[in-house]
Amino acid sequence: MIDAISYPPIPILELGPLALSLHGLFAGIGFIVGAGLLLKLVERRGFDQDKVSSVLTWALVGAILGARLFTVPAHIGDPGYGISDVIGLGGAFSILGGYAGGILVAWFRMRQIGLDSPALLDMAAPGLAIGAVVGRIGDLAIVEHLGSATTFFLGYAVKPGYDLSPQHNALECTPVQAVDGICGIYHPTWLYDMIGAAILLGVLLWLIRTKASKFRYGQMFAIWMIWYGFQRFLIDFTRLSAAKLGTVADGVMGPFTGSQWGGLLTALIGIGLFIAFRKGDLVSAAGDAERGASLESSTNMAEDVT
Repeated sequence: MIDAISYPPIPILELGPLALSLHGLFAGIGFIVGAGLLLKLVERRGFDQDKVSSVLTWALVGAILGARLFTVPAHIGDPGYGISDVIGLGGAFSILGGYAGGILVAWFRMRQIGLDSPALLDMAAPGLAIGAVVGRIGDLAIVEHLGSATTFFLGYAVKPGYDLSPQHNALECTPVQAVDGICGIYHPTWLYDMIGAAILLGVLLWLIRTKASKFRYGQMFAIWMIWYGFQRFLIDFTRLSAAKLGTVADGVMGPFTGSQWGGLLTALIGIGLFIAFRKGDLVSAAGDAERGASLESSTNMAEDVT
């Protein structure tokens, strides 16, 4: 028998007319944890926390809208797919779309209230990474975003009686249909994404702590975009064949899934930004002060990065 990960999914909790999914719960917790990490870095470097909190409020709205709308292009043309699927709360949500919507709205709000976008986005990069780590706990709990069939030792084994998320109903089976007590073993793409995001978080915190003064403003954020974009592009190869079969929520657009196109675009934009930001200033206490930080906190920051 092939070794694999296996545990019963935690079903959606129903409280009268309300239904609570751990997917949404941990996505919200991930946002809160990421926002908390950002605010700590903002305080440490002396930027205006009240203004940043305003940006976060706007970013939350943008993230929710982006997470929903990002899934639409891959399903246009699907039989029966209509406006109710676009605006319905029961549809699919995309973490890449959430990032895109949140970042774009945050950028707009930063320009409105006079915050320096490259500096704040740099400080947001670790929060974006830890948000993915925490958010994926919900996917782990309810067993969502399974990929293609595999013999990999980290594969997730579906057993008879397991109540998977609706997108994976086709992977469930009865005891009679099971082979050696298993319906099938599939790539746990959420686990791969969680591990990659955790490593990215560690790298970003290390760079900020020890190498920040060697980078230009905005480049730390560009590193997050490049890493996470390519990470999503590569991970989704493990569910490309499943997407073609329709056993996962993501649609296929040409040779790749919708998430792969999104990840590739994110990485390429990140590369462009990293190059463009080379024309800017190196991160420094004086640079922070010029961008609105209090001089005392900026001086303390300089002691950490020099």
